[in-house]
Amino acid sequence: MMGVIDYFDKEGFRIMDLNYFQTFREVAVRQSFTKAAEELGYAQSSVTTQIQKLEKIYQVKLFERYNNNKIRLTSAGEELFKLSGQLLEIYEHSQEKLTKQGGGSLTIATMDSLASYFLPAPIQTTRKQYPELGIRLQTDREDMILQKVKEGEADVGLILANASSESGLQWITIREEPLVLIVNTDHPLAKKQKIELSDLADEEWIMPEDTCNYRQLLERVLRANVIPYKVGLELGSPEAIKRSIMAGTGISLLPQMIALDEIRREELTVLPLEHGDFRLEIQLVIHTRKWVSHALRQFVTNLGAKETEW
Repeated sequence: MMGVIDYFDKEGFRIMDLNYFQTFREVAVRQSFTKAAEELGYAQSSVTTQIQKLEKIYQVKLFERYNNNKIRLTSAGEELFKLSGQLLEIYEHSQEKLTKQGGGSLTIATMDSLASYFLPAPIQTTRKQYPELGIRLQTDREDMILQKVKEGEADVGLILANASSESGLQWITIREEPLVLIVNTDHPLAKKQKIELSDLADEEWIMPEDTCNYRQLLERVLRANVIPYKVGLELGSPEAIKRSIMAGTGISLLPQMIALDEIRREELTVLPLEHGDFRLEIQLVIHTRKWVSHALRQFVTNLGAKETEW
């Protein structure tokens, strides 16, 4: 079905849509109202009415009759024939573009750890599916990520957190992400078969910035269990934290994805501490009034979200 462009007369009745241009072109090509009606599956009276409405809109004659009652385009009709072809081509092109949502942009606000260790694969998959889509990745603090989504500066936010009921935002859980305590393989605690919270007393920590939610989670647990601790080094980059631990002493709590390769290569050791609070979820945050394009929907699917959840 051809799309509709509405024009209204003084009484408010619709008097033209894009189908009229298609009908007009069929009549012009076949030089016959009857043949055009047969091709389009219309009654001949419908074809005649559509042409009359076009002539009324433009206040010109589009066809003239000559020998044996045949018809041909007037000079005005010839001009409209060229322009209507361009119009229908533009419409079809726009329909294709908007259906695929191949262009435009997608702005993702997220934290450094997710930008480096989680997002590259789904972003590259989305780029292959939508080559003309421009993707911008903005890293920031968790509170600023939420603010950007609220204010429309970012299409979506991606953070490590537990779901919230914050007004105006929809939270979609992508997956649970374990938090691991990591140390240098030569650290005294690395040899223990089991770790208790009390074993962490007075240890020196290498921590991310104090706005980081998994650092805040760790400090809440330590304080709640009256475990004394000291921050020996504070770094803004998870990669810098890993390398500092590998180069010396100290403990850190990091999302497992960040240290997985080094753990597998036995360059870092995970302390065997079982604690129910040391886990967070990868949460996608989107404004409840956000219009979801095809590309954005596919990106969320590529992240691992189930469509039934949002």
